[in-house]
Amino acid sequence: MTKATLLPRNAFLGFDHIFDQLENIHSHAKDTYPPHNVVKHDAYHYEIELAVAGFSKEHIDIEIKDHVLTIKGDRPMRRPQELYVHKGISARNWSKSFRLSEYTEVVGADLVDGILTVNLKVILPEEKLPRKISIGNNEVKNDNNSAQLLTESA
Repeated sequence: MTKATLLPRNAFLGFDHIFDQLENIHSHAKDTYPPHNVVKHDAYHYEIELAVAGFSKEHIDIEIKDHVLTIKGDRPMRRPQELYVHKGISARNWSKSFRLSEYTEVVGADLVDGILTVNLKVILPEEKLPRKISIGNNEVKNDNNSAQLLTESA
């Protein structure tokens, strides 16, 4: 039995990695543990906050590979299961992944009061930054990078 898809993969050659990423996002869409927030401070600064009560920094691994930020929590059992009369605090191992844009970099992480904060910054290359065009500038660069003055002939 095959999965029904909106767009058939065989119609898009060379786009396998994009379909794989979309399927991965879809399969993890209902994954809510550990709970997390994404905070946008401005167009260039973001934070990911994860509630990781009971996990110390030794039990958390943060890795970035191919623009995918993966955060994993793995800690040993503190007490045998049979000692609990009621166990409402989850302590299972977990993994959470976030797809980052081409220019987004992880610039730091901190663990305070059970909240893991991962700081992200969008670092655009110079050619992608907005720039002002001055009025009255009549110079144009041609293909061989020499400047030509545009003049109107009368």
